[in-house]
Amino acid sequence: MRCYGLLLHISSLPSAWGIGDLGPAAHAFAESLALSGASVWQFLPLNPTSTFIGNSPYSSPSAFAGNPLFISPELLARDGWLSYMDLDDSFMHLPGGRICSDPSRVDFEVVTMHREYVLSAAFKRAESSLPEHEDFQRFCREHHYWLHDYARFVSIKQAQGGRSWVDWPAGLKLRDHEALRHWDEQAARDMQREKFVQYLFFSQWQRLREACSKLGISLLADVPIYVTHDSVDVWANPHYFNLDEDMNPRTVSGVPPDYFSLTGQRWGTPVYNWDRLEQDGFCWWKQRLGHTLKLADMARLDHFRGFCAYWDIPAQEETAVCGEWVEAPAAPLFTALREHFGGLPFLAEDLGVITDDVRETMRAFGLPGMHVLQFAFGGENMAANPDIPHAHARNSFVYTGTHDNAPTRAWFIAAPEQECQNFKDYLGFMPAGDTAASALTRLAFAGVADCAVLPMQDALNLGPESRMNTPGTANGNWGWRMTPDQADPARFAWLKQLARVYGRLAEDEETIDR
Repeated sequence: MRCYGLLLHISSLPSAWGIGDLGPAAHAFAESLALSGASVWQFLPLNPTSTFIGNSPYSSPSAFAGNPLFISPELLARDGWLSYMDLDDSFMHLPGGRICSDPSRVDFEVVTMHREYVLSAAFKRAESSLPEHEDFQRFCREHHYWLHDYARFVSIKQAQGGRSWVDWPAGLKLRDHEALRHWDEQAARDMQREKFVQYLFFSQWQRLREACSKLGISLLADVPIYVTHDSVDVWANPHYFNLDEDMNPRTVSGVPPDYFSLTGQRWGTPVYNWDRLEQDGFCWWKQRLGHTLKLADMARLDHFRGFCAYWDIPAQEETAVCGEWVEAPAAPLFTALREHFGGLPFLAEDLGVITDDVRETMRAFGLPGMHVLQFAFGGENMAANPDIPHAHARNSFVYTGTHDNAPTRAWFIAAPEQECQNFKDYLGFMPAGDTAASALTRLAFAGVADCAVLPMQDALNLGPESRMNTPGTANGNWGWRMTPDQADPARFAWLKQLARVYGRLAEDEETIDR
């Protein structure tokens, strides 16, 4: 089936609460997707973020928990967890009495303050009823495999002034049974609050997912390959990571030096103890991906190459220069996952330098890969470029750009002369700066890839001010938001016409098959 979708993170939705959330704007966006003939909504990781580590959804204290910032205050009031007076009072606790001064940007510090007040008020109102609340208790039972340790982790970290778990008292750091039992008793109320917050997130998410399903919209999640060292995932499962006797990483992740970086990229997250994961039947990966597939219909596996071989850097090294490639058990892992799930609803992020073992793994397991059209026109021999449209495989996803790219309008304006010339030669004409995004969209829709995906910025023909992330920079990322006027469904009408021309409407599937 040929289809198309849009890439828009939850935080980028419009709302009156400083950041996109799971409330009315999310449901309205799903309806706009359906009206425009789209079949896929792709978003970034949904996990909690932190202002201390740049608000990146790829750096989280949990690979399972949902981001409390995405909980809709409006839905909390509608569902009776808050009063509308509580919402009015919530602004009194913010600097200047307002939650945002710019509807196109997220002020993460202010939004965090606001959500902490709102969620505390909701918990205070709900606390006495939770022991008898059947749905909440069912949620806690079904999610106990990650939820209880997450509540522990958050409550201990708060009590320890935000210190990393490797600096906690030994009993808590090393998960001594008696120390944890004592903590559970001592911090029962704080842990209950964290579980309640997660219940709110997953309840609102489930409502959105059901709405998308009724509209014929498939959800595409994003799974980072690595997890943060200072996370509940590593604290609760240290045996699955390459740690020393003090629980610090022996080696860390990254990628080697290349044309773009003489020192490579040192990501700094711990690498996996793949031998131990395999001995345990990859149960942690089954849980992690199974949890993701409760939230979405399909998941993008970030840095797919790392499942085949990973760049292993001694932790004491300041750059990625002195690492080495270490083989990972890709075939046993994906065999186990296929048996466990009855299929592999995954998209492999295979961008960058891809080796034969990666290609063979994707072929053997039928995993679709990615093509990014902004990468297609560099160099002198674009005909040999794997991202050039005529070289795409049918079993793949094609993007104009990703969350790490500049919006296409900005990309084209800043592109080197050779790249612009190649683009012109391929199109047969030189687009203007304000038509480059539509030209690239046509190439994506016309191509053979099963699914074409546009970042929302390209669908709206926005410029550099709307960039989501600039890799290698620590500040100013992840804050772009779509404004209410940009969310007007009429702006998406041209996409439906384009999808009809190139056979990417779901309603045309039967015709295409004939």
